[in-house]
Amino acid sequence: MPKIYHVKGTRGFRPIWFCEERGLPYEIEVIDFSPEFRSKAEWRALSPTGKVPVTTDGHLTMFESGAMVDYLVERYGGGNLVPEPGAADSALCRQWCWFGESTFARPVGEISNHHRIAPEGVTVPFVLEDGWARIRLCLDTLEGALADTDYLVADTFGIADIMTGYTLALASHRSMVSDDYPNCRAYVARLSERPAYQAASAAG
Repeated sequence: MPKIYHVKGTRGFRPIWFCEERGLPYEIEVIDFSPEFRSKAEWRALSPTGKVPVTTDGHLTMFESGAMVDYLVERYGGGNLVPEPGAADSALCRQWCWFGESTFARPVGEISNHHRIAPEGVTVPFVLEDGWARIRLCLDTLEGALADTDYLVADTFGIADIMTGYTLALASHRSMVSDDYPNCRAYVARLSERPAYQAASAAG
């Protein structure tokens, strides 16, 4: 049974959401999110960067939420939530999974971290301008992709929606998705109605 070390609101949401969609048994261990705990040798033995989540399964220990979802798909997915391997839709699925983390999550995180670590009342305008420009570019991309479909690949819910949907929901929660993006907002609302999404939201 996979064990997911998790803190509510972090990327552990992704593997938990996948397990809930598949009805896969899993265990959650909620950890202390303080910098002091995450710098301890015991935690760094599981997560060398100190970040969350971590998943263990038997003798396997993993960090990086996207890799966890990939592993769970291969081991426990039963061919569900992913297109047929080698098909064009499979390539598009991988594209959107990577987009959700490598392209979209970066500026969302950078904007949030900039406000978190900057001295009170002090920001660097060009850093924020660049981050917001990249966020808008990602939102424009998603707005177009969701114009005539409920989900990102073949109009069928799958791991692309778990990966990118999490990032979009996070951006929405942080008031980064304006009314100028009705398709994006409707997509987040649609995802949030899924029982597995709601269970993942409550986890931890």
